[in-house]
This record gives sequence, structure tokens and C-alpha cells, in this order.
Amino acid sequence: MFNNIPPITRNIIIINVIVYVITNFLWYPYLYNILSGFYPFSPNFKSWQIITHMFMHAPMREAGGFMHILFNMLTLWSFGPILEQSLGEKKYLILYFASGLGSFLLFNLWNFVEVQQITNELQQLGFNVNAYFSGANVGLNGDATSIIKQKALLESIQKIMITPMVGASGAIFGVVTAFATLYPDSKIMMMFIPIPIKVKYLMPIVIVVSIYLGVSGNGGGIAHLAHVGGALVGWILARIWKKHLYRFN
Repeated sequence: MFNNIPPITRNIIIINVIVYVITNFLWYPYLYNILSGFYPFSPNFKSWQIITHMFMHAPMREAGGFMHILFNMLTLWSFGPILEQSLGEKKYLILYFASGLGSFLLFNLWNFVEVQQITNELQQLGFNVNAYFSGANVGLNGDATSIIKQKALLESIQKIMITPMVGASGAIFGVVTAFATLYPDSKIMMMFIPIPIKVKYLMPIVIVVSIYLGVSGNGGGIAHLAHVGGALVGWILARIWKKHLYRFN
């Protein structure tokens, strides 16, 4: 049955599984720190992470880690073959990687906005932000209330700097959104929805919820805005290609 999956979808699934096995069983957590996508202004960021993060999933040691890759691969197996056959291998491959890039861009654009807001608050409290970012040992100042607030703000910046993005979901969100754009009347079943629902109704709900969770900070450790970035790129590409869908092959 696996051999019947079109080659690009099959190879993407194989690469994701191989990366997951290697990162969890051979060089954990070293490879997670090398291949996951860090904030571009973090000292942990490496240029290749822009690509490698698209094949990363939550560690097996974390709650729900194995379910993360299982759900993603089942999703790719469900939607990928149809798109690969209708778009052709080249455009399907572009879709996957472009969605991953969009995921990385939007997620870190929001991180940048948050860092700027935090930086402004720290400056208003008299904290030497420029010296801090240059690596100097900067002390806190002011009264007890100000010091407590500065500590909390610095912890927020540190969290952004040291928390990596495992972004396969962003690329896969792009694939699913492209499917919903090209085949809006297709019906799918969800575990928590007992009846088939058309993807043109389901996907907007999923995107709106993801935006809310990402902006509100109630995402529970999930990079919801990364999903939105991937979905946005998938939607744009599908809208462009939809006009010429039957000319690809």
C-alpha cells in the first residue's frame, strides 16, 4: 500500500520518519538543538534551520510527541497524493517547502513584534537593553516592583530565544489548505465531529481558532501562528494554480 503513494509524498513521509527516529534515538537532544527552527536573532539559530525545521516534530519524550508525528503523517498521506497527482510533482514540492517557509516567517515575525514590545517596556523601566543584547552583565534597577517586572520581561525574551520551532505542521497545514482551496466541497471526518463536513467550512474555523490561540498566547506550547503562515501560503499558491489546474500535466 505504501508503494502506491506518489513519490514526493512518500519520500517526504520517509524523511520525516527517519529524522524523527534519528533525533529521538541516536542524538537526542543534540540534533533537536541543531535542526529545529530557532528565532533568527537567537544565538542558537543556524541558517539551515529554515529548511530542516520542516521535518521536525515534538520529541517522543514529551507528552503527545509520538502522536504529533503520527497525526501529521496520516494527514499528509490523506491529502498529499491527490494534490501531487493534480498539481504535478514540481508544484507539489514547491507547495510543501513554500508553506514551511511561510510558517517560519509568520511565526518569527510575531516573535519579533513581541521582542520589540518587551524591549520597549524594559527601556521604560530603565533597563539597559542594548548592553544586555551585546552580552554584557546588566544589573536590574529601581524599586522592588520594577525589578520583579524586569525579571519577568527578561524571562519572556529568553523563552523566545531558547524555544525552538518544530515546523513540519506548518508545511502540512499548507498542503491541507491547498487541498481545501482546490477541492472545497470534499467532505472529511474529524475525531471530534461525528458527521462529514466540507473542508471549505472546516478550514476557516481552524484558521480563525489558530490565529486566536497564537495571538492570545493560550496555545499550550503549540506554534499556532506557524500553522497560519503555512496555511496562508498554501491558500495563495492554490488560488494561483487553480486557474490552470488542468494544464499542469
